[in-house]
Amino acid sequence: MLKPLHLLTLQAVVRSGSFAFAARSLGYTASAISQQISALEKETGLVLFEREAHGIRPTAAAHRLVDLSTRVLAAMDDLDHQVRELATGATGRLRLGSFPTASVRLVPPALSALVETHPRARIQLEEGEPEELVDLLGSGDLDIALVYEYGLSPRQWPDGLTRHRLLHEDLVLLRPWGSGPCAGLSQLAEARWITSREGTAGARSLIRLCAAAGFDAEVAFRSNNYNVVRELVSARLGVAVVPALGHVPSEEIEAVRLTQRSAHRQVMALHRSENSNPLLGTVLGALRRAVPTGEPYLHPAEEPES
Repeated sequence: MLKPLHLLTLQAVVRSGSFAFAARSLGYTASAISQQISALEKETGLVLFEREAHGIRPTAAAHRLVDLSTRVLAAMDDLDHQVRELATGATGRLRLGSFPTASVRLVPPALSALVETHPRARIQLEEGEPEELVDLLGSGDLDIALVYEYGLSPRQWPDGLTRHRLLHEDLVLLRPWGSGPCAGLSQLAEARWITSREGTAGARSLIRLCAAAGFDAEVAFRSNNYNVVRELVSARLGVAVVPALGHVPSEEIEAVRLTQRSAHRQVMALHRSENSNPLLGTVLGALRRAVPTGEPYLHPAEEPES
């Protein structure tokens, strides 16, 4: 197989008309240039230069080989450039997983900022619940995933994953506007509750919050869509507890932060510890900067957790 270095040397010699001039331009000795040309002649079976008493003369074969190699060497140079950009994260692909509320509040501003700094990077988004996203991380179908963990429904994350905490969310009690004073969950023992799908971490967290307040919650409606939950509360069909990312201020809803010690949700980014994708750090930084600041019930994390 022809060596690109030998072809580059051939181009330099043909253009300069001298082994010595080519050696100076390429940073080699004239002897090294002569050896490279001899090796290329041996590899191709071609006579590339006529050696004369006072110099060398390129043969027709040498000129033709230079013509043929120009496009190939340009492609190799472009490949080298593309590889360097891939290694630094300027280009490349990253597969991001996210749960729905993070997809609404965190992902769009993060990706918008990333497009500004890395316009040729490709980010693919996959949405799902934490259990689904962790499985995709393990199989290698995702590079990084946004997941959550309720204080009253802790998770056991698989070994081999690195965690980066992004934010701490308060849990917020939502009631129809004008429902009257409420000193705590214990006063809502007779209320109809709206929560997420049975068996989800949010639903388990509500059950445990109400149990700690001394009653079993009567769940009337279930939805994993917080827009639906808020509309049901607005329609005076019940009360709900949602994490801060799922809360949007409304004139029809009264929102009160729960003060119980475990009434919170942590949002974090997970990736395989051995994943070497150059875009990982860039995307993680964009996600951190996308965390809202100065909002009630939301508290950006100060340090990542590994």
